[in-house]
Amino acid sequence: MFQVNDYIVYGNAGVCRVESIGPMSFGDSSTERDYYTLVPVYQKGSRVFTPVDNDKVVMRPILSQEESNALIDSIVDIRPLEITDEKHREDAYREAIRTGDCTSWVRVIKTLHGRMEKRYEQGKKATSSDEKYMHLAKESLYGELAFSLSIPKDQVEEFITERIEG
Repeated sequence: MFQVNDYIVYGNAGVCRVESIGPMSFGDSSTERDYYTLVPVYQKGSRVFTPVDNDKVVMRPILSQEESNALIDSIVDIRPLEITDEKHREDAYREAIRTGDCTSWVRVIKTLHGRMEKRYEQGKKATSSDEKYMHLAKESLYGELAFSLSIPKDQVEEFITERIEG
């Protein structure tokens, strides 16, 4: 169980601060279950309410600075997703993003980067689906890395490139 003021990753909301823990009140009634009130770090003015025992959405501690640096150092060795059936491409992206796992997000980004490069070489644009999942994967990954490394989110991609290229 997380504590008030812990920072966690919660589903597509990304990095959140646990603002409070307790029963929810709905007008004249309240619930027996305890809920987390989460404040997403990168979605100003937003709040998320979720049961403490929620097992449908990924809730986990954010990566430490050491774990983030280790992930970045391992990016060159992380393989893209292997998608053999084009009909299930979106499902593969969606599932990889939904896991809440940074390595899976890297796999989606690498897969889409390669696919988009091929399309550009053929004189084609990226599909709206590819752009959507690239955006989701980058937002998730860069948000967590930015927070754990204490750097602005818009500088994460450059930070990764510089670290990989030495």
